[in-house]
Amino acid sequence: MAPRPSPTARRRRLAAALRQLREARHLSCADAGKAVGWSESKISRIETGRVGVRPPDLERLLDLYEVSGEARAALLAVSRQAAHRGWWHSYADALPAWFEDYVGLEDGAKVLLTYQNQLVHGLMQTGEYAAAVIRAAQPSADDDEVERQLAARVTRQALLTAPDPLQVWAVLDEAALRREVGGAATMRAQLNRLLQIAALPNVTLQALPFDARAHASMGTSFELLQFPEAGDTAIVYIEDLTSSQYLETAADVERYTLVFDHLRASALSPERSADFIGQVASSMT
Repeated sequence: MAPRPSPTARRRRLAAALRQLREARHLSCADAGKAVGWSESKISRIETGRVGVRPPDLERLLDLYEVSGEARAALLAVSRQAAHRGWWHSYADALPAWFEDYVGLEDGAKVLLTYQNQLVHGLMQTGEYAAAVIRAAQPSADDDEVERQLAARVTRQALLTAPDPLQVWAVLDEAALRREVGGAATMRAQLNRLLQIAALPNVTLQALPFDARAHASMGTSFELLQFPEAGDTAIVYIEDLTSSQYLETAADVERYTLVFDHLRASALSPERSADFIGQVASSMT
C-alpha cells in the first residue's frame, strides 16, 4: 500500500531535499539567501521544516540550484502535497501548536518505537483515562475543552486500525501500569484496553517491571518515528509540559535506537507482558 500522505512528513521531505541541493552547490544558507534576496534565517527555517515554502519561492530556489526536468516536477509535487491540511488542523483549538507537528509526523510514519515511564501512550488510552490525564494537567479546562481534546485523540488513534496501520512497538514501565489514573475502575478498563491493543497484528507491547532495576532511560520517555520512503530519516521526539524536542542527527537516532533495544531486551516478552498486565488489572480494587 502507498504511504499515508501526511503533509507534515512531505514538508519535512521537501526541506531535507532543499538542504541537500544547497549543500551540493557548496552554498551556505547566507549565500543562498543573498542570491534570492532573502535572509539567512529564512533559508534555515525552510530547510528545518519550521515553515513551508510557497510555490513561487520554491521555483526561485530550484532555479538557483539548477534543478529541472523530472527532479523539479517531483519536488513541486511534494510541495503541493505539503500544502494540504491534515486532519489535525481541524483541532487547532485542542492541540498545542508545538504538538501539531508531532501528530503530523506520527500520521505519516511507518513505525513507532516508544518507551513510556509514567503514562499509557496516547494512542492506547481509553477516553476515561485520557480525560483524567487532561484534567490533572489542565485543571482549569472546561468540559468542552476536554471533549475537543478527547475527540482529537480518538481521531489520532485510528492509526492503529487503519488499512495501512502504524506499526507500533511500545515498552511501558510498570509505573505507568500501576499508577491509578481516574480511579480503580478506569484503570482496570485501561489495562484491559492495552490487552486488546496488544492483540493487534501491528502492535508489540512489553511491560518493563520494577525488578528489571536500573536501565538506560530512567527519567525519559521518548518516541522514535521511522518513515516509509527512502531518504526520510528517523526522528526522536521528546516532550515536556510546554514544549517538545526533535532529534534528527544520525548520532542521536542511533543512540536512542540502542537505548530502545536495551529496553525491550530488559522488558518481559509480549506473552509474559500480557499476563503481567492482566495480573495488575486484577489487583485494582
